[in-house]
Amino acid sequence: MVYIIINIILLVGGFIVLIKGADMFVDGASNVAKNFKVSKMLIGLTIVAFGTSAPEFAVSVKGLLSESFDIVLGNVIGSNILNILLILGVASLVHPLVVKNNTVKKELPITLLITTLFAVLLSDNIFDKSMVNNFTRGDGIVLILFFLVFIYYLITLMRNKVEDEKEEEVWKLSKSILFTVLGLVMIIVGSDFVVESASSLAKEIGISERIISLTIIALGTSLPELVTSIMATKKGEYDIAIGNVVGSNIFNIGIVMGLPVTILGGITKIAFSYIDLIVMIGAALLLFIFSRNDYKIKKSEGIAFLIIFVIYYSYVILG
Repeated sequence: MVYIIINIILLVGGFIVLIKGADMFVDGASNVAKNFKVSKMLIGLTIVAFGTSAPEFAVSVKGLLSESFDIVLGNVIGSNILNILLILGVASLVHPLVVKNNTVKKELPITLLITTLFAVLLSDNIFDKSMVNNFTRGDGIVLILFFLVFIYYLITLMRNKVEDEKEEEVWKLSKSILFTVLGLVMIIVGSDFVVESASSLAKEIGISERIISLTIIALGTSLPELVTSIMATKKGEYDIAIGNVVGSNIFNIGIVMGLPVTILGGITKIAFSYIDLIVMIGAALLLFIFSRNDYKIKKSEGIAFLIIFVIYYSYVILG
């Protein structure tokens, strides 16, 4: 009983640290953009996206080293689905998300392209029996090369200085960086506490390892993106909210998946459902279609995301 109480306290404490960290992180990242006079979308695609993807990267490396290949693949596929369907779905309920023209024409097509490439590489290998269902080092290199194209695009964004649309108080650069770094540390530490305490509670109650990995761990590694995007939306920082998800998905495929496989070797005996790949591509496609319609992700479209999320997860857990 004492053990359960301790884990509940850690769970609540983890959420408090996570939410406060996200609040500081968004404010810090927004002010970094103002200091350098670069777009907040660029900050969302880089500092925010890469920072909040740290848990996925840690899980991926740990999974490859321990040869837990299902966790590696499930981590990337699951997180990319969660990022769009759950995170943008919830964020759009807080407030409709305004999507800029440049995002619709460039960032979202890049996301759809690399997502489709990843799915094709996986589905192609499943039919090649000579490769014993491997996701090879060569596949990892291909993903990294496409990620480098994305980096080149980010460099072009950095060259375009922007002026503030309205006069706003801007923090000093030192304070902006401090809040960004401290907020990110709090997000990672808080999400770790939440995942560990929730997993311990689930085991204590008697929930199976399979359900824990499909729910708590998958959602846990996406908690930084979820809380950060919601907090950014509440503050009206829609570029940071959307850039966080878009950048995280690209980072997950190119680096979280591509880099460890390239360095540590391929994945053998791939086990996945085509439904997972279809939903992953479908989510990216829907995000593009919804955004292209009227340059907004409306509440009704957010509800559609959440309905698909519930149907998909019901299939995963009960199927």
